[in-house]
Amino acid sequence: MEEDRSGARPAPPADHDQSGQRGQEQGADQAPLVCSARGCRAAPAWGLRWNNPRLHTPERRKTWLACDEHRERLSTHLDVRGFLRDVVPAAGLTGGRS
Repeated sequence: MEEDRSGARPAPPADHDQSGQRGQEQGADQAPLVCSARGCRAAPAWGLRWNNPRLHTPERRKTWLACDEHRERLSTHLDVRGFLRDVVPAAGLTGGRS
């Protein structure tokens, strides 16, 4: 097999999106959403919408999920870096990737 030296990244597997991250699969085997705080397995109550202006276009939003206990800590972590854009109820989030 010949090695690709073009520097291009290989295509992600079919169950991953274009960013190379695992997509949202439909069905009973889909894992429940959990808080983004390290070690926390609580259901999220909040979506922390953010972007890193050095990496992302202004309209791009990434999302961390937060339970009530970790909302403040995760929000502060993003805010002190200038990344936090808004906080929305998790129930209002759509399943699309951004």
